[in-house]
Amino acid sequence: MKANSSKQIAKNSVAYHNYTIQDTVEAGIVLTGTEIKSIRSGTVNLKDSYAAITNGEVYVYSMHISPYEFGNIFNRDPLRPRKLLLHKREIFKLVGMIKQQGYTLVPISLYFRGNKVKMQLGIGKGKKLYDKREEIAKKDAERYMQRHQDD
Repeated sequence: MKANSSKQIAKNSVAYHNYTIQDTVEAGIVLTGTEIKSIRSGTVNLKDSYAAITNGEVYVYSMHISPYEFGNIFNRDPLRPRKLLLHKREIFKLVGMIKQQGYTLVPISLYFRGNKVKMQLGIGKGKKLYDKREEIAKKDAERYMQRHQDD
């Protein structure tokens, strides 16, 4: 396998629905051995997860990695906070955006880059209810136009 090839493990399907994503950042993630084995079997859920900066370090919360079925005492809590690996200057940039402009960090996807697990974080603002309705109406109109374009 090439070092730069990537295989997607999990995707946060509601991230683009609930947030307007301005920018994305790739981060490494600190995991234990049984968590990696569980991830390789594809038992990860990013739906309710979020990231936050605590004491100058970035953590992801509420990311559910199911316990490894063949693991024993080495299995960890499925919802424990996991540290994300970013350079200091990237963390300072994120802190500035979050504090001044009201952005939030949203986990978008989890994937393998070579043999390392990486997470794509989105920097975005939460959408209001009317924004979500407007987006759904726009998609419905595009679908309708596509269906009736051949007629």
